[in-house]
Amino acid sequence: MIDGDRNGGDRPAPGAGNGAGRRERKLPSLGQASRRDDTGEPHDLRFGEDPGGADATLGGYFAVHNRPPAFEGSDGQPYTVAVDVEETDDPERPFVAFLIFLRWASSGAGIMEHIESDDIAHGRTEDEARQGALSLPLLAVRAALDAAIDRRRRDLSW
Repeated sequence: MIDGDRNGGDRPAPGAGNGAGRRERKLPSLGQASRRDDTGEPHDLRFGEDPGGADATLGGYFAVHNRPPAFEGSDGQPYTVAVDVEETDDPERPFVAFLIFLRWASSGAGIMEHIESDDIAHGRTEDEARQGALSLPLLAVRAALDAAIDRRRRDLSW
């Protein structure tokens, strides 16, 4: 849940696994992220679509469409994506970026929960780490979503 456990049940506790050295963080303000395109229809990049063009990366999509891309996850649920960056305790990689996937109600009326990707970019500055995340192709973002869904399924089956 957005207002619940900061780890959301799908990221390692601070000091464990992939999150080693991270500080506890607050989730970013997510505002009124839309999962609909300019015509009011849901937009979902599907495998096989032409990944080229100005909106082929996460940052390019934000710039062209002025909103986050929407995806249908491997669980059949609608998601949008945001980038978050946090400090680490590693002086060689002081900042890390990861993706936050917001699962929307099927009606699109509200956010039901969130899941997070593994670390996807590092940088010496917050902006460098964020730019690394924004340079990801949308198909890689979709793959990160499906990996996060799979990790949540495994965690829930324990």
